[in-house]
Amino acid sequence: MPSEHADLIFTGGPAYLGGGRTTTGVAVTAGRISAVGPERTRALAGPGTEVIDLAGGLLLPGFTDAHIHAVSGGMELGQCDLTGFTDAAEYARLIGEYARSHPDQAWVRGGGWSMEAFPGGIPTRQALDAVLPDRPAYLVNRDHHGAWVNTRALRLAGIDRHTPDPADGRIERDADGEPVGMLQEGATHLVSRLLPKLTAADRLAGLLRAQRLLHSLGITAWQDALLGDFNGMSDASGAYLEAAERGSLTARVTGALWWDRDRGAEQIDELLERRSRLDVAPLLRARTVKIMQDGVAENHTAAMLEPYLTPCGNAGGNAGLSFVEPEALAKYLTALDALDFQVHFHALGDRAVREALDAVAAAREANGDRDNRHHLAHLQVMHPDDIPRFGQLGAVANIQPLWACHEPQMDVLTIPFLGQRRAGWQYPFGALLASGARLAGGSDWPVSSADPLHGIHTAVNRIAPGGSGPAFLPEQRIALADALDLYTAGSAYVTHAEDTGRIAEGNLADLTVLDRNPVELPAERIADAVVRLTFVAGRRVFQR
Repeated sequence: MPSEHADLIFTGGPAYLGGGRTTTGVAVTAGRISAVGPERTRALAGPGTEVIDLAGGLLLPGFTDAHIHAVSGGMELGQCDLTGFTDAAEYARLIGEYARSHPDQAWVRGGGWSMEAFPGGIPTRQALDAVLPDRPAYLVNRDHHGAWVNTRALRLAGIDRHTPDPADGRIERDADGEPVGMLQEGATHLVSRLLPKLTAADRLAGLLRAQRLLHSLGITAWQDALLGDFNGMSDASGAYLEAAERGSLTARVTGALWWDRDRGAEQIDELLERRSRLDVAPLLRARTVKIMQDGVAENHTAAMLEPYLTPCGNAGGNAGLSFVEPEALAKYLTALDALDFQVHFHALGDRAVREALDAVAAAREANGDRDNRHHLAHLQVMHPDDIPRFGQLGAVANIQPLWACHEPQMDVLTIPFLGQRRAGWQYPFGALLASGARLAGGSDWPVSSADPLHGIHTAVNRIAPGGSGPAFLPEQRIALADALDLYTAGSAYVTHAEDTGRIAEGNLADLTVLDRNPVELPAERIADAVVRLTFVAGRRVFQR
């Protein structure tokens, strides 16, 4: 006969219930929350119950990252990792050190470099040639929408002044038309197709490396925003499936299956087969399709309703790229929605946001509301007319709060080319909430830090942790309770996991313990909080 006593009891500090509400005392039995509140919790204490003293820290639902690239991030940690630096000389030193310590690798690959380190955001092949004259190099930038390559890599790929730009990308060139060593968007494939194939073991190791890191940040679940082959990244589906079958997957994962923008509706049958194969309860599901509708603002490939400005401040001739023709996008989404696929859009520019919302409207008109919770990620620039459409259409705003701050990449490469009017439309978190939109929080790691507390800090302050200077569009700040809800109930909703994301009786005991209560900290110190413990279904998966 099963015991009526709890396996775990949390006491000695507040437990966050959502919406800014807290209580004290939470009990866990057989992987689920069995009691909430001091009296009910005390009644379940028994001789075998483990009592965890929060010591004044905060008990939260486990964080869910609604947009992350966990396997590729984990693999990059084992490659030439340039993240965390913004200096060209430092990049040269790190690349040289990596190459010397890995003499048997045919290619030097990795990335994480920041565009602010180079004039105009464009590094040169000559700078790479100085440290890698004979071995090809392929290094993606921080946002993974471009790649820095050396002369050897360009020659192997047959890229020269006569090579045309692909329809979905651009080869950066000098005044004479010669490739400078920077490839944007789809042009990266001209070189990435030559990279040595990563093995299944490489991908599994990357997943497990990432999982350890993410659990240490209090993350118990995530949506992997790209399962497929893209820009030199190989499909991580097999790694997730293997980890789930071996029992080494300890997070809840929703996979977003990549929509090949060079193909059409004929790929839907393949997506159905992949969904069936990857649906491995209770930890792995793949019921989402990822459609990348545009690029990024820094390289002027984000799709805009009006053209980017020139360096002189005049209207230019480039309004960015829509990777899927809008009429076709609506047809594809309607077909996917009818098959109960959720669609996860990359939509960064105001035209891409409108095209994605128009597609959601078309699907809703054709199929009714099927509760598929389509969501638009990034939302850097939004026309004010489109903000209320999220609530009206039931679309979720999947935001990456760490990007909503002043940094050189924003102030030098973005704002001058948007102009002041559009620059004021960036990352409108407060306006979205006020309009009745549902919001979910993600990091886009390895593009930016995976730490949810850093994202929460930035959403509240509109200044990154450790940053200074003026807040970025401070009228779009959100309250701490709303920011906490982003990464808990909000992201659980978008992943169809309502039995997580809230501390409530009957819900799964996916829980995170912080060493202090951010509610009691000054807003500028929210990121000082540190994760002490992480639990998935009542099982401890991280302890500091």
